[in-house]
Amino acid sequence: MPHGKFGKTEKALSRSFWQDRRVFITGCTGFLGSRLTARLMAAGADVIGLVRDQVPRSELLRTGLIDSVTVVEGEVANYEFLERILAEYEVETVFHLAAQTIVGIANRAPLSTFETNVRGTWVLLEAARRNPTIESIVVASSYHAYGEQAKLPYREDSPLGACHPYDVSKSCTDLIARAYAHSYGMPIVVTRFANLFGGGDLNWNRLVPGTIRNVLRGEPPVIRSNGAFSRDYLFIEDATDAYLSLAQQIHRPDICGQAFNFGLDQPTTVLEMVNTIVSLSSYPELEPIILNEAQNEVVDKYLTSEKARQVLEWQPKHSLEDGLRKSIAWYSEFLKTV
Repeated sequence: MPHGKFGKTEKALSRSFWQDRRVFITGCTGFLGSRLTARLMAAGADVIGLVRDQVPRSELLRTGLIDSVTVVEGEVANYEFLERILAEYEVETVFHLAAQTIVGIANRAPLSTFETNVRGTWVLLEAARRNPTIESIVVASSYHAYGEQAKLPYREDSPLGACHPYDVSKSCTDLIARAYAHSYGMPIVVTRFANLFGGGDLNWNRLVPGTIRNVLRGEPPVIRSNGAFSRDYLFIEDATDAYLSLAQQIHRPDICGQAFNFGLDQPTTVLEMVNTIVSLSSYPELEPIILNEAQNEVVDKYLTSEKARQVLEWQPKHSLEDGLRKSIAWYSEFLKTV
């Protein structure tokens, strides 16, 4: 195992494993999907990416890398479409990332969230069950799936007790994926990530990109909650490493069919997170505006990734501050172009 809390993961990512491997990614133009696609392309994989809507500012489009991806346009909740894609492209590995990921949208319009996050999951897995070329499936759940718990941090054996629309949609995603793994012997593993952050996330209503944009403009950051909500975080590059590591090791009996938490294991309040970003910026004197308007959100959410560290020998390479510095640098350059 690596020494220290942050370090290099010992199990190196294998280019020979990914070379010419046919990989299907749902949500490939999203924040995580763009990063994962880029890593897979660099490793020699043959990537087929599912795209529903055009996202002009997606990293995959901005960098031009999408021109090297086999793009299929359609809905993740369309069974016939997915069965055809998996069969015709003889897909070997699936990363299921497509989801409606904004809590506020889920609260306002839960049906579209349930359609994409819940129906989209069982439709994809049923299509995969009928395609013999599939060797591994990694499904993105979330630590939101745990809901409110009497005992923290979240562990993989904690019950999935979600109550609010977005959280419930991830609980359903999680349970459906593991049901297919255990009932049909399918090679599925589930990820439960802490809040991901890093360059490329252009959902400005999220805490990290919204705060960074404000401070880069010399404007006070805005906090929707009272600032006391605690969360765990993970830099996007470490999340990408986790996905690739899982897919490579999914054949192991102690991994297949399992769920894994990934985070820094460092609970941080919203106010602490905002103050850290401000302190790393050129405007350390900025004071946040606290709206105290958040609704339908669990106050404290944080996990332990001990299982991933022990079973996968996974370690985050970036501390919170390291990741934020890289993020601020990325947004600084990006905002010069818009």
